[in-house]
Amino acid sequence: MATSPSSQAGGRIRIVVVEDDIANRLFFADYLSYSGFTVLALAHGLDLDQHLKEFQPDLLLLDLGLPEIDGYALLQQLRSSAMWQDLPVIIVSGYAFAEDQRRALALGAQQYLVKPIPPPQLTEAIYAVLT
Repeated sequence: MATSPSSQAGGRIRIVVVEDDIANRLFFADYLSYSGFTVLALAHGLDLDQHLKEFQPDLLLLDLGLPEIDGYALLQQLRSSAMWQDLPVIIVSGYAFAEDQRRALALGAQQYLVKPIPPPQLTEAIYAVLT
């Protein structure tokens, strides 16, 4: 599991959220911040590697249906990167088909959640992946 120095030293867990829908992005960022996480919310996956380097997250929440570059491609890039291959990823998507779930998990996601997600289920998934 990838951990940042802040979480190793007893700091807050750092989460990057990549979600193009503004309402969902704001909900995730606000809820997770309120729940005690440090959050960086992004509207797209362009320059994701640079954002990850600067923010040093413990976990990535990733939507699949993104503009320009979709979540599948981002997940493939992460898993082929020596720096981010072990970063825990939870897919948070409106794609409810079993094939989408199988594909994302085969690409290396740890969990797959279908929107809308009850807030307690989101935090349970985060803690399950990080422990």
